Amino acid sequence: MSLGRSFRVLWGANAASNLADGLAFVSIPLLATSLTDDPRWIAGLSTLYALVRLLVALPIGVWVDRVDRRLILIVANILRGVAVLALAICVHLGIGGLVLLYAAYAVIGTLESAADNAAVSLVPGLVQKGKLDTANGRISAAQLIADEFAGPPLGGFLFAIAAAAPVYAMGGLWAAAGLIALALPVHRGRPSEAVAPRARASVWREAVAGATWLAHHRLVGGLALIGALASIGYMLPFSILVIFAQEQLGVDGVGYGLILAVSALGGLVGSFATARIRSRIGYRWTIVASLLTGAASLLALAVTGNAVVASVLLAIYILHAVVWGICATSLRQRLVPDALLGRVNAASRVLGLIGLALGSLIGGLLAGVHLALPVAMGGAVFVICAGFALAVVRTIDTD
Repeated sequence: MSLGRSFRVLWGANAASNLADGLAFVSIPLLATSLTDDPRWIAGLSTLYALVRLLVALPIGVWVDRVDRRLILIVANILRGVAVLALAICVHLGIGGLVLLYAAYAVIGTLESAADNAAVSLVPGLVQKGKLDTANGRISAAQLIADEFAGPPLGGFLFAIAAAAPVYAMGGLWAAAGLIALALPVHRGRPSEAVAPRARASVWREAVAGATWLAHHRLVGGLALIGALASIGYMLPFSILVIFAQEQLGVDGVGYGLILAVSALGGLVGSFATARIRSRIGYRWTIVASLLTGAASLLALAVTGNAVVASVLLAIYILHAVVWGICATSLRQRLVPDALLGRVNAASRVLGLIGLALGSLIGGLLAGVHLALPVAMGGAVFVICAGFALAVVRTIDTD
């Protein structure tokens, strides 16, 4: 199914950006280990990254609604590329250290939030409503391939050549993503852009307006709350999955990597199957079925000790997560007014980030009781999510 030239341009920019993300997933921690052996400083990079994305999400949502989204996507990616290329030069010359790495990571997190929100907000203007599920599925597939299959091994290989090599590659890919986005059509403006600058509310007041709209919309607001709960359910097992794999499944580091690779294949299946499933049974039952599938896979995972069975169950779990994510994103793109889309995306994202943090914290605490407990509790959370979705998501004309 052809989605049009403009969407293919956006897809290409996202694919280049996602490959850079996959490189960063491996190379940034490796770079940190070359600068310090203190695990607190290494772990602190992930904490900083999560905190920055949480803090900037709402104001970025306002600017995505105020400014041409195409321009935001171009500038955010090119600036990421420039910042990371500067970091690579410093690493190559032996200049700077952890402080520089932390600063660069904060910049990357901020610009990633801007680029991601702008890209998601651009999709409804580039494809027909009936093709949103297919479009989001294609984006999801590219992200999985880049983040899970191509980026990490390539990042490790380049780092083995030189510490700065994957950083140069990241910078080049992000800059390329910005240049590719130049081919997107120029947006002629939204109604809100006609408001005189002095008549505009403050950034925070506009952010509150987006959050208020979300809170008062039964379906989109309900989906955001389900997303927050699902984020808790996701992080309950995944915050301790490496230990679970070692102690309950009896695998080493190589085995754990293979389990993750197999699980990502389930996501690819979901990326291409979602549009077809939704067209047959509608959004309501696709969402409910996906959440129940996620619940069943985690509950079964909690009691298995077989690594092969666990791999299949995790593949089914990731399949559910992709199907749910595509449906939720497509519904938000269909139902939120264009002038509010950036802010509603941001408010939904904030709820999800908070859910991830809570899930990680609770998962660690529950693992102290028994390693299988966070996995089982994750399954229970998805049962609750499915019940909530059954009540909130009704058959709508977009089905």
